[in-house]
Amino acid sequence: MQAIISMATLMLAFYITCILFIVVILGGLLKLVTGINILKLMRYLGREYLLIFSTSSSEAALPRLIAKMEHLGISKPVVGVTVPTGYSFNLDGTAIYLTMASLFVAEALGKPLALGEQISLLIFMIIASKGAAGVTGAGLATLAGGLQSHRPDLVDGVGLIVGIDRFMSEARALTNFTGNAVATVLIGTWTREIDRGRVDEVLEGRLPFDETTMSTDHRFENGDDVDVEEGAAVRTDAAVRGTSAH
Repeated sequence: MQAIISMATLMLAFYITCILFIVVILGGLLKLVTGINILKLMRYLGREYLLIFSTSSSEAALPRLIAKMEHLGISKPVVGVTVPTGYSFNLDGTAIYLTMASLFVAEALGKPLALGEQISLLIFMIIASKGAAGVTGAGLATLAGGLQSHRPDLVDGVGLIVGIDRFMSEARALTNFTGNAVATVLIGTWTREIDRGRVDEVLEGRLPFDETTMSTDHRFENGDDVDVEEGAAVRTDAAVRGTSAH
């Protein structure tokens, strides 16, 4: 019973940490730089959160995130570079998980880490987390590798959290996904490759995302959203009719 309580405490602490990181750190940075409320952005990405929660992997929502960020009003070059790069290097949730799990294993085995070891392990885990993208449960292997390189005597303790790793995987993936979405908006703002008016329209629900086609080729014309390909076809037909009239 004591072991179950300890593992439940780790899970609860991890979930709370992820929530605080998203709301306070990511939300504060997003609000400060762009003025966008992160809760509105998360509501806009609600379907993707359900997909990630069911698969425990943010990779499943990669195509949809690209489409939705372009629909939000961020230019294709920025989205095309930032989102795939973030999926490999911007793994906030995995980094949080690795550090907290390391401390838990050390305490559970009665071999606590000294402050210097904690700092060095933290730096290593942040770097090592970059290779944990794409595979559900890869964080567990990364944790074992990190402990092996710093404290080999703690590697056997990884087995203590195998049973609850699956329950923390969803929080890792959701945090990673949110971090990448926020990063894309921030990069778009810093490079001035974002349509701020369109962002407000989309987040307020006045310009919904087309779930059936996932079309992203849009533009603003006189306050209306017009499909670029459709508009080009209309202009071509008009040109043909004009030529025929002459």
